[in-house]
Amino acid sequence: MSVRGIRGATTCEEDVTGTVLQATGELLTAIKSVNPSLKADDIASILFTVTPDINSVYPARAARNMGWDQVPLMCAQEIPVQGSLKKCIRVLIHWNTDLNQNEIHHVYLRDAVILRPDLVNRS
Repeated sequence: MSVRGIRGATTCEEDVTGTVLQATGELLTAIKSVNPSLKADDIASILFTVTPDINSVYPARAARNMGWDQVPLMCAQEIPVQGSLKKCIRVLIHWNTDLNQNEIHHVYLRDAVILRPDLVNRS
């Protein structure tokens, strides 16, 4: 079994707790949907990052709200690169799986589709 990374990102319209958690939950749900064998027990850890303009809530709380209460979670702030996408939430899920790297599906939603257009709508 290998540890594979699942990447994803989304944006939110405003830095309000409910909005950030809704966007993050939508992202995690979409990741689960396109990676149907993903189970909380197989997740080694999850790293969330946010751009400096998001500070109302830890996006990891959305994973806790989904019942992922035993998964190690960490949040960090992205480096403030000039011209980068605003109000962006990124995730890196470390997943213990027998799938090959090319069988992992990454998810980019909302304005974050510009980050990896090569991976958007790839199934």
